[in-house]
Amino acid sequence: MKVLVADKFPAAEVDALTAAGCVVACAPDIKDEALAAALAAERPSILIVRSTEVQTMHLAAAPTLALIIRAGAGVNTIDVAEASARGVYVANCPGKNSVAVAELAFAHILSLDRRLVDGALDLRSGIWNKKGYQKAQGILGRTLGLLGLGGIGREMIPRAHAFGMDVVAWSRSLTPSRAEALGVTYGQTPADVARQCDVLSVHLALNEETRGLVDAALLADLRDGAIVINTSRGDVIDQPALQAAVQQGRIRAGLDVFANEPTVGSGEFDPGVFSCEGVQGTHHIGASTAQAQAAVAEEVVRIVTTFLSEGSVLNCVNLADHADATHLLVVRHRDEVGVLASVLGTLREAGINVQEMENVLFKGGDAACARIQLDRAPHESVLKELRAASEHILAVGINTL
Repeated sequence: MKVLVADKFPAAEVDALTAAGCVVACAPDIKDEALAAALAAERPSILIVRSTEVQTMHLAAAPTLALIIRAGAGVNTIDVAEASARGVYVANCPGKNSVAVAELAFAHILSLDRRLVDGALDLRSGIWNKKGYQKAQGILGRTLGLLGLGGIGREMIPRAHAFGMDVVAWSRSLTPSRAEALGVTYGQTPADVARQCDVLSVHLALNEETRGLVDAALLADLRDGAIVINTSRGDVIDQPALQAAVQQGRIRAGLDVFANEPTVGSGEFDPGVFSCEGVQGTHHIGASTAQAQAAVAEEVVRIVTTFLSEGSVLNCVNLADHADATHLLVVRHRDEVGVLASVLGTLREAGINVQEMENVLFKGGDAACARIQLDRAPHESVLKELRAASEHILAVGINTL
């Protein structure tokens, strides 16, 4: 199977893909039109990317593409809707970089509290200002607010407790009992978290529900002197509102991600919010540790090898949660050639659409059972035709879903 790696990827894992039987082409620096050309030329079945964007033109150039793997957690750089429309699986590697991102988030918290970046810049400029940098408050006994309790959000909890911080958290799936089990205070809403915390750390995937979630109103709920940390996605925060709050002197911010982030690996950019005193930034490097990248690469290999051996896709993000099927057709049959073809042919002639199906084999290999989800109920005459479609059909049943 042909694999195109369109980002940096460890050599050891490229070797592992080759050993698994893949033909691997590596082009770590291509993007945009060059990526589309490579997809058309290489005709891969699998595309592996990290930060490289995969858009409609890339999918249109790759008719053989079956699977896109994001070597990371978020998939907002991939046109998932277009991939779904073309029947292309999209998978990711959730949780493999959670520790690395949580470590960076805490680095920002500590650095902002002690003004380490400003102090280091002064020292580099030959300025000694011990008196000015003695005014840190410290984080012991303060409250960390978490928006989002995925892998990264959960990794923040023990680190906060180790520093003697209390934690209040909100996520869409969090319940009071789950909060108690995690050792955090349950926040009913994001605003509820903002009102209780000294440090607000954002760990949310970007989607239409979370875009701009941290807006002017929520920032206004923060206590004066609060710290805002964002290591998730830049557009989760309303950046003009954040900049206004910082310029008012109410809050400080540590950002690993931000709006209008450069898409190239290096170069000049408009500093925007980073020109404000009270804002420090990093270069979207939350997941960029050797440990995290090794774990992600290993997960990519696991996804590929499972796809090769079983045909299933681990960590798939674009399968329907459930089909709109109304009825389940159950066909027990001998495991013989043509049985399922006769069943599907009968359904086709009746104008009944199959939405999902599976066929499982019984021990001994003589018999099997097909479970076929249908978009409407078959007439009794169709069921009769199905029972007579092959001498190898043992039984036919229909259930309402």
